[in-house]
Amino acid sequence: MRKFSLVALALLVCFNLVVGYKVLTSSASAESSETEYSNLSVFTRALQLVRQDYVDENKVALKDLTYSALRGMLNSLDPHSQFMEPTDFRDMQDDTRSEFGGLGIIVSTKDGVITVVTPMEDTPGFRAGIMPGDEILRINGKVTDRMSLQDALNQLRGEPGQRVTLTIYRPSSKETKEFNLQREIIKVASVKDSKILDATVTGKFRIGYLRITQFNEPTAQELRQRLDELQAKGMQALIVDLRNNPGGLLNSAVDVCANFLPPKTMVVYTDGREGSQHREYFTDRNAKPVANFPLVLLVNAGSASGAEIVAGALKDLNRAIVVGDTTFGKGSVQTVIQLPDGSGLRLTTAKYYTPSRQVIHQNGVTPNIKASLTTDQEKALVLRRRDGPLTGDEQKLVNEQRDAQLERAIDALKSVMIYTQNAGNTEQGN
Repeated sequence: MRKFSLVALALLVCFNLVVGYKVLTSSASAESSETEYSNLSVFTRALQLVRQDYVDENKVALKDLTYSALRGMLNSLDPHSQFMEPTDFRDMQDDTRSEFGGLGIIVSTKDGVITVVTPMEDTPGFRAGIMPGDEILRINGKVTDRMSLQDALNQLRGEPGQRVTLTIYRPSSKETKEFNLQREIIKVASVKDSKILDATVTGKFRIGYLRITQFNEPTAQELRQRLDELQAKGMQALIVDLRNNPGGLLNSAVDVCANFLPPKTMVVYTDGREGSQHREYFTDRNAKPVANFPLVLLVNAGSASGAEIVAGALKDLNRAIVVGDTTFGKGSVQTVIQLPDGSGLRLTTAKYYTPSRQVIHQNGVTPNIKASLTTDQEKALVLRRRDGPLTGDEQKLVNEQRDAQLERAIDALKSVMIYTQNAGNTEQGN
């Protein structure tokens, strides 16, 4: 009992160090201060009782109980705040590298369910046919209904070559499927399929097309190169496909916007409880000037985070027409803080706002032109992006299904260019 009392006293002293200065400088009343201390005494008393009286002594190590309490506290805040044990914290740091072992599916928690945001292209999850919006019910037979997001990520990632079985529910078709996948080293190219679209669908206009799969360090530079190549081929307008783009680096998303906006233009800002959380992000003041060609962004429910920042900024600033479905709605800022024992916190400290003060988090970015795909059209879209040969049935599906969102984007650009041409002819006639 004496040993535990010392632990409780130490916890109280630490609490005093953390909140005491804030209480004094904020002129908090003695009553509110006493309430904070009484709440901590409830916790320490419960911790004391568990360590003293719980039936299984091997489950009451102070470190384990402390980690469990921290995990529960962070999980109760929002799906993106989490406590990481030292091994998880090291794994998180490793994930900042350009490659890692996994299945290539981006997951989040939506309405309390582990949900696929999007499969990354050219990865096991993508090739197997996992779709955005799929709900993961089991991982290697373990049910996920009480699994934290970090625990799910730990199950999905690991040594390349190992197999992972996923049980998935697909709300769009009300199907439950099982996928047996093998982990691989994940490497993803960020700018793909750069081309001038066929004149059979664009008519007399030369419309460029490219896809950004995610936002990495080299993305903006790769995009600049592709834009130069397309403009050298006579591109008059451009479609940038952000569908199923899960995001990535914030600075990369801002730099991508610099390819379409004037220098020193505010792209996004953050706000939180503290004044220090207000930050504004601008395009580079020394960025190379860009041609002001008509632009459409394609988005869907799998467009998240950085993709939403780009779509929200270019829409707000009237630089692009956004076509597709409302985006995922992941627009919060997580600050990573290492704790003294090597564990860490990922804590939501702010939210992203578009230039017109629209909050992205949980709302997403609403397109200017709503255009949705059927379930079969979504499957065909995934198949078109798959490297390698398709089966007979897969090729048949691709041939039969239209990309209604791309068609709507082309129509929008053709309308803009026809209007611009007519306006120019009218001015010349005057």
